[in-house]
Amino acid sequence: MITTPMPEKVHQGRAVKRIREILQVKQETLADALNISQQSVSSLEAKEIIDPETLEKIAEVLKVPVEAIKNFNEEGVINIVANTVNNNDNANGNSLFMYYPTFNPIDKYVEVVEKNEKLYEALLKSEREKNALLERMLEEKKKK
Repeated sequence: MITTPMPEKVHQGRAVKRIREILQVKQETLADALNISQQSVSSLEAKEIIDPETLEKIAEVLKVPVEAIKNFNEEGVINIVANTVNNNDNANGNSLFMYYPTFNPIDKYVEVVEKNEKLYEALLKSEREKNALLERMLEEKKKK
């Protein structure tokens, strides 16, 4: 007779906490994404069983399958994280972990520098006009 060992019951709250830590996501960040307080996240992480709806929301925010939380295994989760988070897939536009700009940051920097130059030139022109006006007023006052 072959017996297979029963899998250990996973503490879902601790699993969420560990996955969050592996992904380097702070409780505050997770709380914001779930529209709850940081204290509520802390409370969730203390629960042995999390209701399925909340568990699904957490999994969606952390971008891991719900099964990764339900069947938490440190090695397995690391593999899932490596295969799902680092694929540069930002199609839904809600990435907590990475930011890939769709513009060239250097171009934006050059635009700002050029704008600053134009503003500086306008300021210089204004100052020159003001100085010229003051000089004329001074000349008129000397003539009197």
